[in-house]
Amino acid sequence: MSHPLARLSVRHWSLAGLAFCTLMMAVALVLEHVAGLDPCPLCIFQRVAVIAAAAVFAVAAIHNPSGRLGAGVYGALGLAAVIGGILVAWRHLWLQSLPPDEVPSCGPGLDYMMELLPWRDVVAMVLSGSGECAEIDFLLLGISLPGWTLIGFVVLAVAPLGLLLAAFREGR
Repeated sequence: MSHPLARLSVRHWSLAGLAFCTLMMAVALVLEHVAGLDPCPLCIFQRVAVIAAAAVFAVAAIHNPSGRLGAGVYGALGLAAVIGGILVAWRHLWLQSLPPDEVPSCGPGLDYMMELLPWRDVVAMVLSGSGECAEIDFLLLGISLPGWTLIGFVVLAVAPLGLLLAAFREGR
């Protein structure tokens, strides 16, 4: 007898991933608009990863491909978005762990950089870090927001892995 999770369809895994992405974005928007926590550039990049994963899951749920190729492609794309989010959250946590004298200085705002610089330069500058990204504005159970986001991405990874499981189960 197979495990119940092994029997879930591409649509089921995709809707579960989309629901979790929606939850992650809802929490981020409540923290921004209700609690007044402004997102730093790395927070914004983490949101982009959540939105990218959500887009993959939404298209996969609508398409609901049968066969190995479709589920595998959606699983790989979703996993790439989630891994990108994990890496950005990990980088954010690393910046927060630096001693104050090693924290990079604050650079220009993300909007300003987006107006003046090519996107590759913006990505490189944001990932190199900024003093504002090293600030810890909020702790819950001793874990900062990028720590919770990292946990969220690890949980979210179950959905694209489920899509890959569905792809291997299909056999065609």
